[in-house]
Amino acid sequence: MTVLEVLKAASGHLQKHSSDSARLDAEVLLAQALGMRRLDLYLQFNRPLTDDELTRYRGLIKRRAHGDPVAYLVGHKEFMALDFEVTPAVLVPNPDTEVLVQRAVAIAREADRHLRVADAGTGSGSIAIAIAHYAPQVEVWASDTSREALDVAARNVARHGLVERVHLACGDLLEPLPGTFDLVCANLPYLAPGTDLPREVTAQPSGALFASQNGAALVLRLIQAAPARLNPGGRLLAEIDPAIMSAVSKGAGREFSSQSVLRDLGGHERVVEAWS
Repeated sequence: MTVLEVLKAASGHLQKHSSDSARLDAEVLLAQALGMRRLDLYLQFNRPLTDDELTRYRGLIKRRAHGDPVAYLVGHKEFMALDFEVTPAVLVPNPDTEVLVQRAVAIAREADRHLRVADAGTGSGSIAIAIAHYAPQVEVWASDTSREALDVAARNVARHGLVERVHLACGDLLEPLPGTFDLVCANLPYLAPGTDLPREVTAQPSGALFASQNGAALVLRLIQAAPARLNPGGRLLAEIDPAIMSAVSKGAGREFSSQSVLRDLGGHERVVEAWS
């Protein structure tokens, strides 16, 4: 079979298994199986695949049809135009989170001075690294309770040449991080246990997805802890699910004098910004 023939067959198979991006998935996984860039496939549509290549590709397609995220199958994911290693120990970086990073970078650039930033629940390190990459005057301290996640984050920090400005610590929320901060950021678990989700989402670490109090528990804990760790004029940016917007807004109202909400590309309430 040629590249084009296997792509057509794989796309049809994935479409039957409810993939919303069947053709893209098929191309990304074929490029992985062949050890080439996805764009190079277009130059080799008539190239026949060897038996070993077909076997590798069929294995990847089978796992994708079962619901494994493409990012886990290829081992990396783009976020904020940066490439991050991902493993089943961390959440796959989501485009919805880019609005948080963009706001953090804007705050840093407006300040035009050295800023100390905290990233609670860093996972792959994507938020901390993207902020440090796009705001060179920032130094970031990032925490996670998972040592496996921190191992992935450490490799990503080194990969992007930021070991001098992104520091990692194992522990709960802000507790393991030293000092006070000008900005506290977080994409914490915010889904209610039992939420009906696609298989490619539930394949990710449950501890990074779900929280008690209908998903609001960890975000509310951070809101309570943040004021004591913020410098004068400091701000909190917390990603949320729209379902917990009311609870989070009430919590922020108790701890901060002002707040606003940022919407993601889909128009959903996605990030709460709070300050006093």
